[in-house]
Amino acid sequence: MLGLTSDINWETLSKHLIDSENNIVEVRQLVRYHAKQLSMGIIDQTRITTAVSELLRNMYNYGGGGEVLIEKGIVDDKISLIITCTDHGSGIEDLELAMSDGYTSGNGMGYGLPGAKRLVDRFEIKSELNMGTIVRVMKWK
Repeated sequence: MLGLTSDINWETLSKHLIDSENNIVEVRQLVRYHAKQLSMGIIDQTRITTAVSELLRNMYNYGGGGEVLIEKGIVDDKISLIITCTDHGSGIEDLELAMSDGYTSGNGMGYGLPGAKRLVDRFEIKSELNMGTIVRVMKWK
């Protein structure tokens, strides 16, 4: 999948279309639920939920919406919650710049992508102009 980590043994927990604000709220709640089901502490539940919320908002505002896949599996010998966000927008022109604190292509504060990265244990991103962007985040149990 465009060079991102993958494993055929991951279990799909759910798939969701993001095409409205309501979808963002629903998926946030599901991510928190799955984090709790994996026995993550409240701080880690909050971190993964906040990171995913930032990604969903970016996907909705800048990528025209997209799809979210929630999985669980083993990554680096750790039980992990894995969330993959895929949009089919215009892509990110300068990924390095987009990953720097303070950069914004809109009206935000510029902490979305780098902030999300700091909240999770693994952050992967792939973007191609005129093709879209895929962001995968993982939080260990």
